[in-house]
Amino acid sequence: MIDDNDMTSAKDTPLDFAFVLASSVHDMKNSLGMLLNTLATMMEKSPPQDAEQTRTYAVLEYEAARINSELVQLLSLYRMQHEHLLVQIDEHHVIDVLEEQLARNDMLFRTRGIHLQLDCDEDLSWYFDGELIGGVINNILVNCARYCRSTLLVSAKIIDNKLCIAIADDGQGYPASMLAAPHEINAGVSFSSGSTNLGLLFAHRVAALHRSREQQGYIQLANQGPLGGGVFQLWLP
Repeated sequence: MIDDNDMTSAKDTPLDFAFVLASSVHDMKNSLGMLLNTLATMMEKSPPQDAEQTRTYAVLEYEAARINSELVQLLSLYRMQHEHLLVQIDEHHVIDVLEEQLARNDMLFRTRGIHLQLDCDEDLSWYFDGELIGGVINNILVNCARYCRSTLLVSAKIIDNKLCIAIADDGQGYPASMLAAPHEINAGVSFSSGSTNLGLLFAHRVAALHRSREQQGYIQLANQGPLGGGVFQLWLP
């Protein structure tokens, strides 16, 4: 039984809506992860039989992956804001991180008929948080799968003592508002496409968490890349 004092105490306790929202996002992320795994299993057991089914599978795969990626970004940004996010810097073989994210989205690329190119030395290694950088790459790949025409080029190399991971596509390129301010949350809002620039804000924050001496990571966007479309670059010191 709840007495009057308990009811008064509960009513007077301020609601931490950000915490409630973060908890809900966490639950939704887990449920969507299970849905994605179930969807992948279903598509493996029952491959599309015609072009219409292929398009339907592609839409399901893309939209579920996009929502899952945005929930992960929201949760990570919340933890960054409240200093609960632990950054674990370790040495990684870069090609392992890139191949893991490409494999993660293999079904998405296949259903959309996207050809992948990977340019990375097998011996290239660097120090960074593999989970966070993997999350950034995954988000960019999922978005590029929507906007490219047929080909994606993922590359990594050392330039001026920094690791540069680049994802180039053969689409129409980034809009001018994103090129001018890629990490501004409102810079690329599009009500027609549903874009909020959240992924680029997440990438910007994750890059900035990587520091060495007086340098810190950053992102860059450009058009007219090696495939003629946009190119996203992640620079890590």
